Amino acid sequence: MTATNDRFDAVGVVDEKQLKLLMKDWRRGRADRSLWQALSDGYVMVFSIVLITAMLVSSIVRAQQVVAVCDTAGCLAARGLLPWAAVAGILASTLVLSRMFGPVVASAAEGFWLMDGPTDRRRLLAGRLVAAIVLALVVGGLLGALVAALTGSSLAEVGIWALAGGFGAAGLLAFAAAEQGLDRRWVVITLQWIIGAAAIGTLVILVFGAAGWLDLGEAKILAVELAYIVAGAGLLLVVVAGLVAHHRLRGVRRNRLTAGGSLLSGLQGAAFALEFALIRDILIEAKARERGHVNPTRGSGSGMNALVMRDVQRLWRQPLRLLTLAATVVVPYAVQALGLATLNPPISALVLVAALIPFMNSLRVLTRTKGLQRCFPFDPGKVKQAAMVVPGVLALLWSIAALPAFMGVGGGVAVAPVDAASAAVVTGIAGFLGAVRWVSARPPDYSGPIMSTGFGAMPPGLMFSLLRGVDMVALVTLPVVLGWPVWISLVVGLIAFMILRSGLDREQLMEQQEEQKRQLDEERRRRDGTAAPRDKIKVQRKR
Repeated sequence: MTATNDRFDAVGVVDEKQLKLLMKDWRRGRADRSLWQALSDGYVMVFSIVLITAMLVSSIVRAQQVVAVCDTAGCLAARGLLPWAAVAGILASTLVLSRMFGPVVASAAEGFWLMDGPTDRRRLLAGRLVAAIVLALVVGGLLGALVAALTGSSLAEVGIWALAGGFGAAGLLAFAAAEQGLDRRWVVITLQWIIGAAAIGTLVILVFGAAGWLDLGEAKILAVELAYIVAGAGLLLVVVAGLVAHHRLRGVRRNRLTAGGSLLSGLQGAAFALEFALIRDILIEAKARERGHVNPTRGSGSGMNALVMRDVQRLWRQPLRLLTLAATVVVPYAVQALGLATLNPPISALVLVAALIPFMNSLRVLTRTKGLQRCFPFDPGKVKQAAMVVPGVLALLWSIAALPAFMGVGGGVAVAPVDAASAAVVTGIAGFLGAVRWVSARPPDYSGPIMSTGFGAMPPGLMFSLLRGVDMVALVTLPVVLGWPVWISLVVGLIAFMILRSGLDREQLMEQQEEQKRQLDEERRRRDGTAAPRDKIKVQRKR
């Protein structure tokens, strides 16, 4: 009897390694293509990687030539501080992504199949923890090196900032994984705000130094020393926090793992279709689900004013967006201080696009929900125009706040007030139109013609999804960058606004064309006397 019980105990023991091998065999057994076949068909991807790499190298060489003109003490100090601001932004972004996804995640199938069983989660999730840390190390290092190279740093300094960005991001991700084991978020959120404030504060100090309001004589040396400190602290966190996170993997909640996995799978589907607006919708839904509920607010006004006042009420409901928009005003001052006055309009406009998108939720809903748009007793163009009022006012206020930057008050080349005001207005218009284009763009039409590519069949509109918003910025700011008259940018912006306001797509144009053709045929038959007689209404009289 004892031998029988021992046999059943041995059978009931779970081997996590065998479970992982079983999952691997199950997935590979249902794959219809090998890895080599997928890579051989992805020649377009190889060509794209080579093209993007060549563009990056060309941009770095061009940036090195441009920043070489910046030889003043304040400008050199500002160039030394910019990599630290970029590294701080990388660290803050790492914490944001870690808090959003996990950083250790599991799919829903794994959640109900493996996590509910008598398994040791450390042996199942240890590989994913290591993979996440390595990914943060590589991506953070590449971004840190890229920013340092674009600011004209030497090869040794590029390596130092790469180590700071890589080890800093990896260390913070390991720390977030350790906090995930305790299901505690407030520590990560507090650290995220502190590092984000440090990034913005560095940009402010950079502008003050370039303007001569603050002495930054030893700032570059201190920034390099700080990079060593960040790299060392990150390496220490990778070791210590990584071990702690591995020890706490056994206590990670299953709901926390599957929530991040479900969010990641949804984002993968949207990213496959290059629908970045849909990615934002998924993130907003996940954030709203995490928040739970809000207190409803009664609207005010009537007619088109009601839509405008609704957007005004949303400003007070989420004031963090206003703080983010106000913080982006530092960007044109920093770009001007670095001696990149020529590229200031497009760079600042792209930043303004990202800052204005959160204020266009009404426009997003109205453009994607045609039934709701038809419920309003107004022209669709006027409804869209009402949803653009608040973002347009915010873009105007942003342009006014950034006007001293284009005049060279914060450092760089001094510009006449009229030319600076023109550049500021063009930048605001470009950022506003880019945000409208990004939010209101239609999804790819899979019912139309399909093009054959190395990745398979895809609609033509899918290939241009990456350029949404960027195309408006390029069209409006390109005349200013090339030194053409400002009225060209204003005319281009006006035409783009009228097109975005009307928002006529292919289906609406075809419907309008069919309706006009039907009305013309009826009018022609009426004049020729061949119009079909109308049916008479027959009334049945009672006897």
